[in-house]
Amino acid sequence: MSATLAPPVRIGKAAVGALGLLAVATGALESVVTPTLPLLQRELDMSPAEGALLSVVLLVTGALVTPVAGKFGDRYGGKRVLIRLMAVVCAGGLVSALAPNLPLLLLGQVLQGAMVGALPLSFILVREHLPEGESKVAIGVVSGLFVGGGMAGTLAAGPVAEGLSRHWMFALPTIAVIGATVLVNRLMPHDAPSRSDDAGVDWPGLVLLSGTLVTLMLLLAMAPDMGSQPLVLGALVVVLGAFVTGWTAVERRAASPMVDLRMLARPQVWQSCVLTFVICVGTSVAVYLVPQLFAVPAGEYGFGAGATEIGFFLLPGAVAASLAGPLGGIGARRFGSRAVVVAGTGLMVVALIALAAVHTEIWHLVIGKAMIALANGLCVTAMVTSTATSVDRSDTGIATSLVLVARVVGYAVGAQVSGAILTAGTPSGSDVPAESAFVTGFVIAGAVTALSLLVTRNVSKGPKE
Repeated sequence: MSATLAPPVRIGKAAVGALGLLAVATGALESVVTPTLPLLQRELDMSPAEGALLSVVLLVTGALVTPVAGKFGDRYGGKRVLIRLMAVVCAGGLVSALAPNLPLLLLGQVLQGAMVGALPLSFILVREHLPEGESKVAIGVVSGLFVGGGMAGTLAAGPVAEGLSRHWMFALPTIAVIGATVLVNRLMPHDAPSRSDDAGVDWPGLVLLSGTLVTLMLLLAMAPDMGSQPLVLGALVVVLGAFVTGWTAVERRAASPMVDLRMLARPQVWQSCVLTFVICVGTSVAVYLVPQLFAVPAGEYGFGAGATEIGFFLLPGAVAASLAGPLGGIGARRFGSRAVVVAGTGLMVVALIALAAVHTEIWHLVIGKAMIALANGLCVTAMVTSTATSVDRSDTGIATSLVLVARVVGYAVGAQVSGAILTAGTPSGSDVPAESAFVTGFVIAGAVTALSLLVTRNVSKGPKE
């Protein structure tokens, strides 16, 4: 009998903890650019367009790598692919840390974007080595720690960049990623490939998917200036449509498609993708608008907070985000995924509408942001765990990667919409947006999030234990 047919080795808390540490470290490394973008623009003499490019290039790479990593993890084994992926991420972090100019920093961010593929690979390992009930909780822990790491990176990046240098804000989380990768390599047993096929890699599908996502991200990045460039907008829409059409045709005919469209057509998978996208749009609006509102001069209607103060104000949100993952996993296990998603969505809608109505005190924003972070973590974790346990083990990586791509695109869309709203709401000759622009953003985010309740009605309740 082949050794690959032996029962998988059950992992302990130490191995799950190593995956959690890796999630924290990669989440922190992913998030350091956003709060320090003004500083980077000053030090590297970047134009606003170059700053926008820097802010989205990691998301573009992550959206490209995630489905590929999930597919390869299903095919060749999660640990093998995860370790190699982290080697690329570590190289990217070191390049970013040492970069003396914008081109090298962009290269480092492109390499760092591979980190987004670590989550579906972690889910493959958890499902392989734990029974279903425990795997839901473990997936929730890893997801929550990734979100918490991102919030921690957002909090620490400004003080580190201002107190040490911009180089150290990349170097410190990269060192943590290296250490966590070594721990995962030592503590996590090897998993056998879940499938064996000789169809090779679907390179045409990969190229067309890459073109689709790059064009979409470019369209979003340029959206605020599209009013003055209608021909460019039309051209990008046509190119995006061509890529989507070509990719769909190729994937339908491929012997071993990079993304199996039949899987995407499953109700559990497409509903999870739609819900994750909508919820992350609402979340990213708050992620973008709340710090901007903190920074509005006190003489206007804001609080005149600096980078360090803003980080302190966002700390409760970081704590809530870290707790949301494990709570979402436990909730999905005990009450079913639909109950967790409905509760989280309702909490987010209430928080967004409350921020639109009341934002005159710092504690209003602190509590509202914490509620949104908690709600987002609950919903996304429930969607990921529901998707991961609704497909065959051999499809765990690619199925969860589709949900995570929806998360990345949702955040990008929400951020760009928020930026466009503030730009449109800034009076001529002023650098401060009108207060009504913030109100509009929160109301739109709340309304869009509320629409997701229409989808949750059809979501499977999921198994309860």
